[in-house]
Amino acid sequence: MLNGKTIAVVVPAYNEETQIGNVIETMPDFVDRIVIINDHSKDKTKEVVLEYMRKDNRQVTSLINSDMEIKNTPFNQAEVVAQEMIKNEADKYTPADIISLPNSRIVLIDHLVNGYVGRAYASGYRWCRDNGVDCTAIMDGDGQMDPAELEGVCMPVVTGQVDTTKVNRLCHPAAAVFIPRVRFIGNSILSLLTKIASGYWRISDTQTSYTAVNRKALKSIKIYDIYPYYGCPNDILVKLNMVNCTLKELPSKPVYNVGEKSKMKVLKTVPKISFLLLKLFFKRLYTKYFFRDFHPLFLLYHLGFILLLIDVIFAVRIITALILGTYVSDQSTMAFIFLTIAGFQSLFFAMWMDMMDNERLYKSN
Repeated sequence: MLNGKTIAVVVPAYNEETQIGNVIETMPDFVDRIVIINDHSKDKTKEVVLEYMRKDNRQVTSLINSDMEIKNTPFNQAEVVAQEMIKNEADKYTPADIISLPNSRIVLIDHLVNGYVGRAYASGYRWCRDNGVDCTAIMDGDGQMDPAELEGVCMPVVTGQVDTTKVNRLCHPAAAVFIPRVRFIGNSILSLLTKIASGYWRISDTQTSYTAVNRKALKSIKIYDIYPYYGCPNDILVKLNMVNCTLKELPSKPVYNVGEKSKMKVLKTVPKISFLLLKLFFKRLYTKYFFRDFHPLFLLYHLGFILLLIDVIFAVRIITALILGTYVSDQSTMAFIFLTIAGFQSLFFAMWMDMMDNERLYKSN
């Protein structure tokens, strides 16, 4: 426990038989539960975890789910429905067996089919939410996250300073040299796009999953709807922003060459996540700034997009005329100049309003 709050670490693992033991052995003592999700591994990951569970003999902190059954009265029927919705989510998660032992802090969620990393997060988050864990962190099963940093990652959450934290490896002085170049460039591009899509404009290193989140935040988002593939950290950030969760980013060091085997194809993954972020941007825009609470930035964003789309027509006319050496009318030139200036001005004003509105969700101290 930390500051009287229970801590669980969700560890997604797929074919990590050589790495998962080190993750378990180096887990700090203040962690109350190590929730390992074996995502239908083809190797002996499950057997390795079960062996550690049998050897783990300690006094285990009791977890208490403080949620009480809500009485159905004319004034709280919406709360009853919300509670029923959570109870009826079961078929939306990856089928799994949950294995635990009385004297072990390790919990094994054994996926019966491969659900991919996002659904592994969902299974772990769901278990922690439903078992009353106060602070849930994520550490991948490949050993690339320094357990010595875990207390710092969790502390802002357990003290109530923020709802969620994440680390930033790109701010490390050796990041550009130590992180493989393709990954560094890909991460930087996706971080820029995620700023725009998520509304957390001051974050970076958005592809890391070394995070911590409180139970209130987990109860506020649709955990089962987390994007299943490598864009899941980006998707989670958008979901958290849409329910106005506060966030703090912490400096971290990049860890490579510890025996991990990357399963991500960077050149294939970046375009997919970029398209995902485009969809998430509009989802956040409509959900947060139109349906829930209307904001002028909704109109400015759309005005900018519409003007620039129309601008493309005049741009094509001008470029074609220049290539063919034909005459460009003054009307086309003036329309192009006006639409370009007005379109980008609308977008920049919308972004500025977006930054100002979401500044309250970012905590730097």
